[in-house]
Amino acid sequence: MTSQANTRLGRHPERGGQDFETACAIIDAAHVCHVGFTLDAQPYVIPMACARLEQELLLHGSVVSRLMKEASQGLPICATVTHLDGLVLARSAFHSSMNYRSVMVFGTARLVTDASEKARGLDALVDHLLPGRTAEVRPSTRKELNATTLLALPIEVFTTKMRTGPPDEPSADVDDPVWAGVIPLSVEAGAPLDAPNLAAGIPFPERLKAL
Repeated sequence: MTSQANTRLGRHPERGGQDFETACAIIDAAHVCHVGFTLDAQPYVIPMACARLEQELLLHGSVVSRLMKEASQGLPICATVTHLDGLVLARSAFHSSMNYRSVMVFGTARLVTDASEKARGLDALVDHLLPGRTAEVRPSTRKELNATTLLALPIEVFTTKMRTGPPDEPSADVDDPVWAGVIPLSVEAGAPLDAPNLAAGIPFPERLKAL
């Protein structure tokens, strides 16, 4: 099992860290994580919606999902969040890079079985992706809740890695007549598109305009 001691980075260790608040900030800015695991000696990586509730990373899926079944029975997993913040263009391809923030969380997820805790966790997932949305939609039915598995992965064994700033290149390249710098990247919400069957007169929710 991975321990916090052996999550230290071998390459560019100065970019890594094990600060809990930093890890939480990276997770809280994410909508999607990638969950890695091994079954029958075959590695898999699956993208999943995610959210954090206190000191745990929440993951959800269908009760018939093989990953959900195996993870709820103790299968070790690794959940990774990555934000691409910019393309770093140096005067050579070798020294070009990217600015990013990432965190990898290792461990065994806990199956959430208590009904009230499960409902709270699923609400946290919805409100993380769309703030305040649970106050506007109907509550999940018992059938819907029973069809969903909720896992809570403790944020205990993890490592962060980040890069910021301009290109880092040798002084011999500085005089080359090639543009160098950073192209910032970000994800932005576009204009909302009404559902084709939306009843006339229903406005876009004010609280979602912040997106």
